[in-house]
Amino acid sequence: EIAALNRTELSEPPAPAAAPDGSARVAFWNVERGRYLDEAAALLAVVDADVSLLCELDHGMARSFQRHTARDLAARTGQGYAFAVEFLELDLGAEHERAWHDGEENDAGLHGAAILSPHALGRPALIRLETDGDWFDGARGERRVGGRIALAATVAVAGVDVTCVSVHLESHSDPRHRARQMAVLLDAVDAYAPGAPTVIGGDFNTQSAARDRVDDRAGRVALLAEDPRRYVDPVRHEPLFDAARAAGFNWAACNAPGPTQRTPRYAAPRPHPGRLDWFFTRGVDTTDPVTVAAVDGDGRAISDHDLLAVTIRPAV
Repeated sequence: EIAALNRTELSEPPAPAAAPDGSARVAFWNVERGRYLDEAAALLAVVDADVSLLCELDHGMARSFQRHTARDLAARTGQGYAFAVEFLELDLGAEHERAWHDGEENDAGLHGAAILSPHALGRPALIRLETDGDWFDGARGERRVGGRIALAATVAVAGVDVTCVSVHLESHSDPRHRARQMAVLLDAVDAYAPGAPTVIGGDFNTQSAARDRVDDRAGRVALLAEDPRRYVDPVRHEPLFDAARAAGFNWAACNAPGPTQRTPRYAAPRPHPGRLDWFFTRGVDTTDPVTVAAVDGDGRAISDHDLLAVTIRPAV
């Protein structure tokens, strides 16, 4: 019943660029709240993607200085944007954020996903992946109303409307639950644009096992004993890849190998960084996949995820 959880916000670019007449560069990035906004805008400007698929963007949160981070990133990079709300935050965020901003209040308390582009975005659509409300009681360390989402829009590339989707799967979960969310996403994408060329970029939280086992030191050691590469190559442990394959999506050609997790400034180094972020494509040819370090000019982290980029061209 909360209106903000059922709408998309769309703002056209100030000076729309002509649609790409051949290939297009697509980025995906979990911006981790958008706290380091100037540094994030600088990184996006360097990557210079035709479409940037983003998640974990705040609107009116004390932890990100009350900014509408999607709008502000778009303004700083001269782009338009679509934005949709994943959660209404009922507190100041995670434990460290509550400590940083003790005594403050959120102006709006919204947190969601965005698509940025210098080109026209068509048919923005919010896709809700679940309505379980599992974040409401605070057992996961934050109190929230809402649930995981995807945000879709179309961008014309070489005269063809390409479906572009930003998605964020559940972090406090297990592989079977992520596979169910993936199935909901793929069905929604098929309903949104049947048969259309599609690129999905997201934080799929592919931890290769249930969150409680990964977070427990003994559990982590046991998991690595079973498969030392499971965190950087979780494909065989995550059935969401089987669902993607069955729906005709590819990931091998559009992702550079290696981890995408980055240790944030406020935390101790991760013992085993994993690959949580992926592109999935269908009906497009892909080249030049890269993982870009999410750091500022001094080498300091500006997110706990690195940025992905790939070049796409609608398949003939």
